[in-house]
Amino acid sequence: MVQNLGIGIGAGLVSALLFGMLLKATPLAIVLYLLAPLPILIVGLGWNSRAALAAAASGSLALALVVSPYLGLGFAAYLAVPAWWLAYLALLGRPNADGTLEWYPTGRLLGWTGATAALAFIAIAVMSAPSHEAFEGQLKGLAGTIVRAQMRDLPSTPPKPDTDKPGADTATADKAEAGKPGETADAAPAAAEAHAELVDALARTVPAFAANGLALLLTFYLWASARIVQLSGRLPRPWPDIPATIMPRTMLGLLAVAAVLAFAPGYAGVLGTALVGSVSAVFALQGLAAFHDRSRGRPARGMMLFGLYLILFFTQGIALIVLTLFGLADTALNRRRRPDGAAP
Repeated sequence: MVQNLGIGIGAGLVSALLFGMLLKATPLAIVLYLLAPLPILIVGLGWNSRAALAAAASGSLALALVVSPYLGLGFAAYLAVPAWWLAYLALLGRPNADGTLEWYPTGRLLGWTGATAALAFIAIAVMSAPSHEAFEGQLKGLAGTIVRAQMRDLPSTPPKPDTDKPGADTATADKAEAGKPGETADAAPAAAEAHAELVDALARTVPAFAANGLALLLTFYLWASARIVQLSGRLPRPWPDIPATIMPRTMLGLLAVAAVLAFAPGYAGVLGTALVGSVSAVFALQGLAAFHDRSRGRPARGMMLFGLYLILFFTQGIALIVLTLFGLADTALNRRRRPDGAAP
């Protein structure tokens, strides 16, 4: 047990070092930062959850003492504790009557991944701004930066009439020129109002997009670390049939509650918005699993999967909306379950 804790502490220090590389703000540092949860997940899946908990605690404490307490808390809330929690759930099992172990279902694990992403985001939000008004100001500042970056190349004034062409209506051009000062004066407040509305709308959706991306990343981290541990021969549970993954129907209720909660004031509304984004992400992943499952045995399966991933790549994730709807229908209609209610 002491050896396992020592391995966990070492993994936590490595994870903290990778997380702290973000302060360098270089492309390589960002890549290394993205690998930060892997040591905690690997030690949690390959040894035990206590080693993963030691890794999360040691990494957080090291960052708090060496860099700043805020960075240590941020590491714990955003990556370390979620990584430990998912590793703990992945190794849960209960004995059956025949003496075999029934491992924690991958569908429930996927659902918890989505919920964990939303909770991690709201924890970081509260830490960054205990006042909701201050956090809302941060979101609007970020949204304003995004809007300005996207609208930088747009023309600021309408194109002038081409009066150089033969037969052009000079009088009409003169009227247009004469009307410009008044039109500009009237258009300026309208443009400012439209810009403010766009910034507000984008600021309200930032938690959903952030939690959506974190849910996808956490799922990838869990899969990648499990593969690494499996290759080393230390993975206790057998590799699951991932295409057969299907979340419980309670996730539909959670999504409905999140959609209603998103309209609540304060951080409750932020949590609801984040849950909508993260739960939508895991439903998209279930839709992807369902596509893999339903295409099994078909002669053109390889081309179908290649085409799907090609669409996902070139649409920059827009096709995830379709996969989300597919995942929702897959859970609601219950078509992939056996007649006795057991998952395939």
